[in-house]
Amino acid sequence: MAQPSALTVNQPVRPPRLGGGLYAAVARGSFRRYATYRAATWAGVFTNTVFGFFIAYTYQALWQIRPHLGGYDLSAALTYVWLGQALLMPIAAMGGGMQDDLEARITTGDIAVDLYRPVDLQGWWLFNDLGRACYHLLSRGLLPMLAGGLVFRLRMPADGAGAALLTWFCFLVSVLLAVVVSFALRYIASLTGFWLLDARGVRQISVVLGMFFSGFLLPLPLLPSALAAVAERLPWAAMIQIPLDVFLQRRTGPALAAGLALQAGWALALLAAGRLMQRAVMRKVVVQGG
Repeated sequence: MAQPSALTVNQPVRPPRLGGGLYAAVARGSFRRYATYRAATWAGVFTNTVFGFFIAYTYQALWQIRPHLGGYDLSAALTYVWLGQALLMPIAAMGGGMQDDLEARITTGDIAVDLYRPVDLQGWWLFNDLGRACYHLLSRGLLPMLAGGLVFRLRMPADGAGAALLTWFCFLVSVLLAVVVSFALRYIASLTGFWLLDARGVRQISVVLGMFFSGFLLPLPLLPSALAAVAERLPWAAMIQIPLDVFLQRRTGPALAAGLALQAGWALALLAAGRLMQRAVMRKVVVQGG
């Protein structure tokens, strides 16, 4: 059996300052790559839509017994379901995206070549993931939402044209921050493969925590008050709960600013943590497979 071998980088190559054109090209390339797999896209749209109906009818039955549960009326709860399905793939709440490619390159040892390229590793994968998220938002996000809107009475931003436009803008900003937070968590989980030689365990733990604490399974206000207070401040809440509350206009004024600030704070903190792990990797890399 082949044993892992060590590749020591005594003087890691510092990536030069590159213009935004390279990263824009990376994002466009990722968008086109995922757009190529049309059959997979339609299968994913179908899956998201079917699960959306299952969860929506479950919520409908629950809210008929407990109206205004967690501060959501029935229309808001159903909108929460379909928005959650719309954001499931763009935010990669169940893992995947760049995580699959990065972990594969770590396992095969191809990552050693990536570390010597004159481009920042974290930046490359971030914009790769942004391109993927954009494609999934336009395909696996919009289409299930439209299907749900044909059957259920969903809530759109209201209170005047100006307030609605502001809500849509803040929602898109919140979704962007959610994608960055999700990327940073998946990037950190993937990099543990350099030390553990297999990041699948960390990945699965991260997915389970994310599914529960993001608000995807149930809105966080439905949890016991003490647990909800903690969960709403964890990074996973920045992935689903905050963007959905922004869209439903449950966050306005100072609460809206606080929510976006929490997302931005976690995004910066997690990106910085990933940067520190990346520097440790570039000092001494253990590559599997010889």
